[in-house]
Amino acid sequence: MTQLIHKGEGHRKRLKDRFLKNGLQGFHDYEVIELLLSLNTPRKDCKQSAKLLLKRFKTFQRVLEASHESLCEIKGVGPSSSLGIRLIKQVSDRYLESKIISKDVVQNPRDLMEYLNQTIGHKTKEVFAGIFLDAKNRVLTCQILFTGTLTTSSVYPREVIISALQHNAAAVIFAHNHPSGDVEPSKSDIRITRQLLFALKYVGIVLHEHMIIGNNGAYSFAAQGLISKFNTEFEQTNY
Repeated sequence: MTQLIHKGEGHRKRLKDRFLKNGLQGFHDYEVIELLLSLNTPRKDCKQSAKLLLKRFKTFQRVLEASHESLCEIKGVGPSSSLGIRLIKQVSDRYLESKIISKDVVQNPRDLMEYLNQTIGHKTKEVFAGIFLDAKNRVLTCQILFTGTLTTSSVYPREVIISALQHNAAAVIFAHNHPSGDVEPSKSDIRITRQLLFALKYVGIVLHEHMIIGNNGAYSFAAQGLISKFNTEFEQTNY
């Protein structure tokens, strides 16, 4: 019996051959998504579904961040394809986290920036993360501490201190995202950073950095001199 070949089979093979030869170099975002969909959709052209995903979620990164339910709302994207997309994102996150665990990210921050851009940089809601370090500034663990708009009522220094002590942290780096893409700190961001630095100081834990991550770049409290300023204020207050 002659095996039927669907009309997209040749196109799909060309995509796979391109990837095997050169990786994702030269791929459009919709082609990357199409390739992902094709892994769990063996007998169907996936190009249109890939384009519908980008139309709905606007960017490649937000397709990867989308919930299982919202992915399944797109025509041609079923539970298996949704699982594949979400699995790829989680595997990527874990890979990047493995690159920074036990590394000194204070002296070598590039891998940390890559990890933060991947894990929180494109989220549609604000999340506040803590990177806990040992006495040699090596990463012990990374943890999402709070979700939602940052205010003094949504970030609790007591919970931050408890998490730091539970991990035997000697130092901390904080990071949160701005879904708008504008990485300039708000007055609330500055106030919370100062409050957290003071709280951590009282239990002997150093705050090295607070970074704001957005799709237009990043803002470093340390590079802008704010961490040093708050440390000086603490010393003067407690002299």
